[in-house]
Amino acid sequence: MTDEEYSDDGVLVDEEEDEEEEGETAAPSPSIFSPELRAVMHVWNNYKAMKKRRLGSSTDPPAAPGANAPAQQAQRRRKRKSRVLFPSDSRKFLPKQKRSRAKPFLFLFSIIVFLQVYNAIENLDDHVLKYDLESLEKTLAREVFGQKRAMETLMDHLQDYLSTYSHQRPLALSVHGPSGVGKSHLGRLLARHFRSVVGDKLVVQYFTAHSCPPEEDPGRCAAELAAHVTRVTALADEDDHIPLVVLDEAQLMRPAMLDALLDLLKPDQSNELLNVVYVLLSNLGQEHITRHVLHNSSSSSSSWKGQGMEDMLRSSLAEAHPLWAEVDVVALLLLEKSHVVECFLEEMMREGFYPELGHVEQLAAELSYYSAGGRQYSQNGCKQVVARVNTL
Repeated sequence: MTDEEYSDDGVLVDEEEDEEEEGETAAPSPSIFSPELRAVMHVWNNYKAMKKRRLGSSTDPPAAPGANAPAQQAQRRRKRKSRVLFPSDSRKFLPKQKRSRAKPFLFLFSIIVFLQVYNAIENLDDHVLKYDLESLEKTLAREVFGQKRAMETLMDHLQDYLSTYSHQRPLALSVHGPSGVGKSHLGRLLARHFRSVVGDKLVVQYFTAHSCPPEEDPGRCAAELAAHVTRVTALADEDDHIPLVVLDEAQLMRPAMLDALLDLLKPDQSNELLNVVYVLLSNLGQEHITRHVLHNSSSSSSSWKGQGMEDMLRSSLAEAHPLWAEVDVVALLLLEKSHVVECFLEEMMREGFYPELGHVEQLAAELSYYSAGGRQYSQNGCKQVVARVNTL
């Protein structure tokens, strides 16, 4: 029994024949293993031989060892995956989509806001048109010589303030400049224009030297001025207009009058006192302006004009009285010789003369000038022009 074994179909076979069939898988020497173990190993070798024959009989070409492993793994993973089931879209009764009730209200709210904004813009335009600022700007550009930047600043303040009727505080513009640069002339032009658009009763033109001379009690002058402004603002409030108060020669105002003006500029007042435009004209700080112009005259750019000067001027004046800290400063600069020539031409045309340019330049050359940076600046502006023309 040790030299022969039975095949898997019950036929007795010789061990040598099994070794020839198995080839490389021959059984070990019988002297080493027991018969029972040799039988188990024989069954195992037969199983592997049958498996090899089954693989060899396949129609697929032989593949390298391990070549089909990735494909088999991928196939196993696909089998493991659960099938995704999609809902059927062939229902006869689909669920109803609920419409949001907030959308119509949101649309209506947007229309209302748009109409209100549009109406507000139209009202602002109508309010500005009432004061005809475009005409005022053209007048100032034509009749105030050599102060283009200052006039643009002035118009910007008026445009912003007059675009609406309701304000938190009055608009106070303080115009400063040396003698003869057009301060009083500017005050007359503003008063004339506002009289034409809001009426004579809503314009106050106050000359300090005439209305409150040195011998007058400053307290009484301050009370009269405050009462006058209160009456004018009350009349303007009835017609929804903004009045103009021009205070010329403000450098002559004494502390009591400055205190009264400061009280009028406070925000905690009645509504009519908040809707006022104050224009103060003075030569305070003219030394700062003159020094600034002469120091920067050599600059090739025109952006230096007035740059930082208004803030410095307001800070300097605020040390003398707190009123100047509450105003917007507009600085009028020195006039060049070409501006003085324009003053002569304008005055001679007004008096009925037909001037020649050579004659006018000769008259302008007789005045006094500062020389700086290759330019000539009039020491007295156009102040002496009228007197020179009257002698012709």
